[in-house]
Amino acid sequence: MQQQLRPRLRLTVVSAAAVTAAVTAGAIVIAISASPDPAASPGAAAGGLDLSAANRRAPVDGLYDWSKAGYRGDGVLPGPQQVNPDQACRIDAAELAADYDVRPGDGADDTAGIQAAIDAIRDTCSASASHDRLSLITLPAGNLDVSRQLGVDADYTIIRGAGSAPGSGTLITYRPDANTVYDALTEDGSDWDEDGMTWGQGTGGWLWPGRGLFRVQSRAVHSSYASDHAGAPANRKDLFEGTVNVHWKSGSKLRDKPGDTGFAARTGDTVVHLASNADMGGFRPGGLVNVRGANSLEFYERMKATPTEHALQNIHMRQQIFTIAAVDTSARTITVDKPLEFDLPVTSTSDGSAPIDGKVYDSKAAPLVDPVVGVGIEDLAFTQAIDGLDPAGAAHNYGNMAPAREMHGIVFKWAADSWVRGVRAEMTGSHPIVTEEAYRLQIVGNTLNGSWNKGKGGNGYLRGSRVWDSIYAGNTTRGLRHFTFQWSASGNVVIGNDFDSDLNLHGGWERHNLFELNTVTVPYDHRSGSCTVNCGEEGGGGTDDSTWFPIWWGAGRKAVKWSGASGPRNVFHNNAMTKQTAPNGAWIAYYDDEQRVYQFGWDGSAWRHLDAGGTPIPDWAGRERGDYTGGHGVHAELTDAAPSLFLRSTDTGPSPTGPPGPTGTTSASPSSTPPSSSPTPTPDPSACLTATFTRTKTWTGGYSGDVSVTNGCAAVVPKWTVVFALPAGTTVSKAWNATHTANGTLQTFVNVASNGNLKPGATKTFGFNAKGTGPPSGCTVNGKPCGG
Repeated sequence: MQQQLRPRLRLTVVSAAAVTAAVTAGAIVIAISASPDPAASPGAAAGGLDLSAANRRAPVDGLYDWSKAGYRGDGVLPGPQQVNPDQACRIDAAELAADYDVRPGDGADDTAGIQAAIDAIRDTCSASASHDRLSLITLPAGNLDVSRQLGVDADYTIIRGAGSAPGSGTLITYRPDANTVYDALTEDGSDWDEDGMTWGQGTGGWLWPGRGLFRVQSRAVHSSYASDHAGAPANRKDLFEGTVNVHWKSGSKLRDKPGDTGFAARTGDTVVHLASNADMGGFRPGGLVNVRGANSLEFYERMKATPTEHALQNIHMRQQIFTIAAVDTSARTITVDKPLEFDLPVTSTSDGSAPIDGKVYDSKAAPLVDPVVGVGIEDLAFTQAIDGLDPAGAAHNYGNMAPAREMHGIVFKWAADSWVRGVRAEMTGSHPIVTEEAYRLQIVGNTLNGSWNKGKGGNGYLRGSRVWDSIYAGNTTRGLRHFTFQWSASGNVVIGNDFDSDLNLHGGWERHNLFELNTVTVPYDHRSGSCTVNCGEEGGGGTDDSTWFPIWWGAGRKAVKWSGASGPRNVFHNNAMTKQTAPNGAWIAYYDDEQRVYQFGWDGSAWRHLDAGGTPIPDWAGRERGDYTGGHGVHAELTDAAPSLFLRSTDTGPSPTGPPGPTGTTSASPSSTPPSSSPTPTPDPSACLTATFTRTKTWTGGYSGDVSVTNGCAAVVPKWTVVFALPAGTTVSKAWNATHTANGTLQTFVNVASNGNLKPGATKTFGFNAKGTGPPSGCTVNGKPCGG
C-alpha cells in the first residue's frame, strides 16, 4: 500500500541572525543550531514511496534520465501474484525443519540446510522460473545459526523471513567458521590482504568485495579453473567460483568506429564496434553486456590525478552494464539500450596516451556469464556475532576491530533485477549491503545498524560499487562509515533515506546519480580520527583531523590512490543535510536550498573538476565549505519547484494517472529565485500559512505543546518556518518527526518542512516536550504571530 512521504521537519535551535541568514544566503544556506540526537530520532526514511513507473516524472530538460531505474526498470517489486503456485517451488518453515534440519533456537548450525534448500530450488525450479513465477523459501521465526557464506545462485527466488522485528521475526546469527574468516592479513594485521590470499592461479582479489552472509552470485567454475577448484582447500575454493576472470575471458576486444581512429564508440553512441574476429556467440538481444573502457594517461590527466606519487593502474574506471538491444553478427557490432556515458578507447593507448607501466591494456565488451537474476531477500534480520567485542565500542570508531572477520551482510556480484526490502542488520562485519557489478537493484525499507570494521581497506559502508540503474529508497542507517557510490556507479537514485553518515562520492568516475529527499544528520565524531585500533583510509593512508561533511567528493589527486576522481553530474536536490562541526558544537545546514539542483563535477556542458580560484582541489577534506558554484565544478544554475526530480508525487493515494504535470526546470543563478514564468509558481508562504500553538501538559520543570500549521494557499507551499521565543535555559527534548535538540542558552528554535507536502487546505500538527523555566513566550510562522 502506498504511504505518505512524511514532511522532513527539522527542529533546530538558532539565533535570530541565523534565521535571517537562512532566508538570504545563496548557494549554501548555513544555520547555527544545537546538537540533534540522530540515534534517538524516529527517522525520516520514506519506505512507502511509490517508486513505480506510473509515478515517475518525464525526464527533466537538462538532466539525466532516471525514469528506468530500479527493479526491471519500472520499480514494481513482486507481490503474492508473482510467486509460483507450484508447491515444489515453495519451501516453508515446516519443510525446512523436516527435510533440511533447519530449526530455530536449537543451537545447531543451520548453514548446510539453508544452502541445500537454495540448491534444491536452483536445480528444480530456476530453469523454468521467471519474474512472474518466483520460487519462495520461507524462513522460520526465531534464531538461525550460520557459519559459512550462503551462495544464492537460484534465479528468480525469494528468501523471506518472518519479519525483522526483534523478538518476533527471523534473526540469522552469523559466526564465520575457520574456513570463512580471512587467514591472510596485511603485514600490520590491520586489514584483509586479498593479494596474500592465493591458490593456484587465483588470488583473494577474485573474491572482491569479500565474503558475506548471503552472496548473490554464480558459483559456476570455468573450465580453466576446474583443476584448481578441485584441489583447493575449503578456505580457497570460492576463489574460483563465478570469478571476474570468467567475464574477462568471455569479453571481446574492440575496433575503431568508422571515421574515428582509436575509439570504438563515443559518449552518446549506442553502437559499439567489436574486434573483426570477435566471437559473437555470447551476445544476444535482451542479454546483458559489460562495456569497459581501459584507463589511459589522458583519462587520468583529465581527472586532474597527475602528477601523483601513487601508481596509476591498468584497470577500467569507465564501465557500465547495459541490456543489448540488437546484435549485427556480420558487422561485428552490438547496440545497447541507452546512450554510452563515456568515450570508449580501443586500448589504453589508442587515445594517444603512452602505456601505463609499459603495458597496453584492452577495452572490452563482455557478455555477462551466468548472471544471477530475480533474487529477493526480505523480511528478516541478521547480525554477525564476535565474542569479546562490545557493539558500544564500535560506535564512532572508524578502525577495524576484527580484520579477519570483515564479512559483509548481502553481496550482489554479477547480479541483476534483484532486491532487498524489510531487512534489519545489526553489527555486520563490514558492509551490510554491497555491490560489485550489479544492475537494476532495489534496496528499500531496510534498517542497517553498525559494523565491527569501519576502517582502512574500505569497510562499514552501505556501498554501491559498479552498480547501475538502481534505487536506494526509504532506508535508515546508523553507525556506518559512509553511504557510498564508487567505481563507475551511475544512473542510480537515492531517495527518502535517513542517514547519520555522509553521502560519499568515493571516486572512480561515478556519475549521473541522484540524491534527493534524504535526511542526512552527521555528527562531529563522524571522522577518520575517531578511531582506537587499525585506523586509516581505504587507500592505505592514515587518519586526518577533518570531520566528514554530509557530502564527500573524490578529488583526482586524492582518489587516484584507489581509483580516480568522481565523475560528472552527480545531483543533489531537496535533501535535509546538517553537520556538527565541533565536539558538542553548533550544526550547519548544508546545500539546503530545496529547489536548487546541485550538479557536482559539471560546468553546464562538460565534466569539471572542483577548483578553488582555478586550481583543482587536491582533497575534499578541509574544503567542504568552499563555494564551487559559478564555474568551479558545482553547477547550480537550475531550480525545480517540485519536491522530486524523480517522482511525480510523494503523497498517499493511488498513483497519478494521465500525462505528467509541469516539470520545467528553470535557469537561475544560485542566489536568485525561480522566475515568475515558472510553470508552477510558488506563492508567498507568509500569505498562506497560519499556525496555532497549544500547551497541552505542564509538569514540574517542564511542559509539552502542539503546533498546528494550516495551508490556505491554492498551491502547494514548499517551505515554512515556525519560530518560538524560549526562556534561557530551556531544553527541548523531543519533537515529532524531527531531530531532537538540546538548547540550554539560545533563545529561538526553528522547524522547517520543505518537501511540499502541506497541500491546499491541509493542516500538519507536531508536538514537543521541553524542560526549563516555562513555555514559549511567542510563536511566529514565516514572521506572522501564531494564534492560540
